[in-house]
Amino acid sequence: MPRGGASDILARLLGQWLSERLGQQFIIENRPGASTNIATEAVVRAPPDGYTLLFISVSNVINATLYDRLTFNFVRDIAPIAGIIRQPSLMVVNPSIPAKTVAEFISYAKTNRVNYASIGIGSSNHVTGELFKMMTGTDMVHVPYRGGAPALTDLIAGQVQAMFIGPVGSIQSVKNGQLRALAVTTTTRAAALQDLPTVADFVPGFDASSWFGIGAPRNTPPEIINTLNREINAALADPKIKASLAELGGTALVGSPADFGRLIVEEAEKWGKVIRAANVKPG
Repeated sequence: MPRGGASDILARLLGQWLSERLGQQFIIENRPGASTNIATEAVVRAPPDGYTLLFISVSNVINATLYDRLTFNFVRDIAPIAGIIRQPSLMVVNPSIPAKTVAEFISYAKTNRVNYASIGIGSSNHVTGELFKMMTGTDMVHVPYRGGAPALTDLIAGQVQAMFIGPVGSIQSVKNGQLRALAVTTTTRAAALQDLPTVADFVPGFDASSWFGIGAPRNTPPEIINTLNREINAALADPKIKASLAELGGTALVGSPADFGRLIVEEAEKWGKVIRAANVKPG
């Protein structure tokens, strides 16, 4: 499983739930490196017996196009089990930017240099910025960082001016005035941020979100997949887990394996188009 703040929290919660419900110990094994590709390959090569699962994120579908020499095909080789959560990102700017709305930001960015930060080339906040550029005709300059902390530090300091970032990492900086939030990136307003409009209110059709789910090696028996799907959906209905999802600024991604599979295919196609159009190459 890939390492990360939200993913670590969610994996731990689900692991505890499944261990209790199924009477088996679920062990979280982080396999960091190569932007989740090392962890994915380990699961692809594992026996399809339900004992090795992959914690999936939007990074997996981005990588399907970003890397052209993978030894696996993510969409083909990982069987979808269940979604867990969908989270918006916040479009935030340094207060030195005079824009108070997305429309004002677009006008500003068309006549002024704007540098936008990401946690690395090919990351979800990078391609979200590229999608924004494509749909608005702006020409922001991408500045990749090695992780969220240095990117956020430079954004607050004004070394870069904008970023698309998850609410967990940015909301406190917004509340204390270090950053200004202009919008959320999903097509509907976030439950915990009802005062913030969506980017789509100003840029029709704009939609970008982070999401997580669970997958297994291809050819895992349907009965195993359906059992895990049922238990994960039950977990998402548990009040304690629902509260934890809300704290992460997201909503439960409930559905069947087929529902999650459709999301994976749709997102792979969407971000593949952005990566090819922007000519994004791995760092």
